[in-house]
Amino acid sequence: MGKLDLKIAIVTGAGQGIGRAIAERLAADGATVVVTDIDEGAAEATAAALGNDSIGLRTDVTDRDSVTTMVTLVTERFGRIDVLVNNAGWDTAEPFVDSEPDTWDRVIQVNLYGVLNTSKAVLPIMAAQGSGRVVNLGSDAGRAGSSGEAVYSAAKGGVIAFTKATAREMARSQVSINCVCPGPTDTALFASMGGEKLRDALTRAIPFRRLGQPEDIANAVAFLASDEASFITGQTVSVSGGLTMV
Repeated sequence: MGKLDLKIAIVTGAGQGIGRAIAERLAADGATVVVTDIDEGAAEATAAALGNDSIGLRTDVTDRDSVTTMVTLVTERFGRIDVLVNNAGWDTAEPFVDSEPDTWDRVIQVNLYGVLNTSKAVLPIMAAQGSGRVVNLGSDAGRAGSSGEAVYSAAKGGVIAFTKATAREMARSQVSINCVCPGPTDTALFASMGGEKLRDALTRAIPFRRLGQPEDIANAVAFLASDEASFITGQTVSVSGGLTMV
């Protein structure tokens, strides 16, 4: 028996990178995974590789109508939602004084409003069930700040605070809500933000002397999504190889 047998799990932004690794781990633990991504082809390809009747759906987390349509399809097909992983994110690296409001809007819409939109649609369903697990993906940038990522840090700081507040509100319904904060992780997004110089500098700075792998994040998410974490809520867990200890 898997830890998540018969559970229905939604993972946003799961077409690649950390999201895909999370979807793979949850499926390996027995969950039926609803893989959502703005890239429909990537969502469907990931879902097809998972088994367990998993499905892929194009969803834009910045669009409330898109999120509502996805959640309606999930509840009509499966009848319940046991796990929500808010993973979808986006960033670009630049000094704040050189950034423009259009970029701020996109960063905040994807990273913060995306979490608000999915939570607004899913939390009432979990409350009615009297059970559920939500894992929000924050970032160590939201805990300690990150040069070149000021607005992203602000958005992820908001995710951390939102996690704690909603955890308090939803506890009476036996819904747990926690936050996993990745440190530097070896993904395509990371590669797009810096070259080997950045990679080498961070590798030297991380006590474990390596970047995180998507599977490292997925392992923490899978634990918090399982019944093994049934008495844990409102917590923020850094998965950073010790880069931040705050």
